[in-house]
Amino acid sequence: MREAREAFGRIFEVPAGYLNTASVGVPTTATADAVAVALDAWRHGTGRATDFDGVVAAARAAFGTLVGVPAGRVAVGGSVSPLVGLVAAAVPDGARVAVPVGEFSSVSYPFAVQGRGITVTEVPPAELADADADWIAVSVVQSLDGRIADLDGLRAARGRGTRVLLDVTQAAGWLPLALDWADAVVGACYKWLFAPRGAAWMAVHPDLDLVPHAANWYAAADPWGSTTGLPPVLPDEARRLDASPAWYCHVGAADSLGWLAGLDLTAVHRHCGGLADRVRDGLGIAPTGSAIVHVDRPDAAERLTAAGLAVTARGGGARMSFALYNSDDDADRALKALL
Repeated sequence: MREAREAFGRIFEVPAGYLNTASVGVPTTATADAVAVALDAWRHGTGRATDFDGVVAAARAAFGTLVGVPAGRVAVGGSVSPLVGLVAAAVPDGARVAVPVGEFSSVSYPFAVQGRGITVTEVPPAELADADADWIAVSVVQSLDGRIADLDGLRAARGRGTRVLLDVTQAAGWLPLALDWADAVVGACYKWLFAPRGAAWMAVHPDLDLVPHAANWYAAADPWGSTTGLPPVLPDEARRLDASPAWYCHVGAADSLGWLAGLDLTAVHRHCGGLADRVRDGLGIAPTGSAIVHVDRPDAAERLTAAGLAVTARGGGARMSFALYNSDDDADRALKALL
């Protein structure tokens, strides 16, 4: 049953037992209302294209805050893999790329299809930071099981000369992040960032030189003055890599990410990771602090679903994910269904 839940100063109309944020996050009522207003203007022909410049800029800046970089280092995209593709295209011929075993394909595939003598090797997660590689590409939090990457080890690897790409799609919004040291940080909007799917961002280190393969009018120094004609005049910042934004997704993103960027993310992490660890403790699994729990039992997803909980069947078991709107009751219902 859908109910109104207050969390961190906002209201969510989310079903009890919704433990599926790692698939799709549920927006706050304020975010959903902001999108509805924009859609109503579209429906009645009162909206204008220039109306969206401010929300795109606001969402860009908020993503930068969430990962610890200034807005000038953030590029706008529609999803993660095309942004990763810009990085993969810049990897030199013959480069060695390391990814953890089980990495989400939107991170690994863009490197794996390059050819040009580039090799992509799957490495046990615990050994990733010490991999003999030119590049490491990894999710900060793994989609399958919630494993949190060894960020200190990865930062040390970059200090030794290995370049690092991080995907924060399953981490941004609940895990405090300070990733200004990484070469590229990509993330999509629709998990713990609670925005409509269709927006993504990439923070680019000043040392990383990328070709804007999808150069377009929106990536120009003066977008509205660059809809026709040559030559392209692009800005000297990450915005030169922008794709033309999905407007209504950025309306939601500006509202949601702006709110999240102002929260105490240490408290958010304590809440989300604490609920997940409550379940781990009840199941005899060591605590990790991750908001994602994977239960490696063939009947887990069936039992949880039968108990009215929204989860995802993954990896021969069940994946549960805890967000700001979840409660002790959600965790206890999951434990009751599995014990």
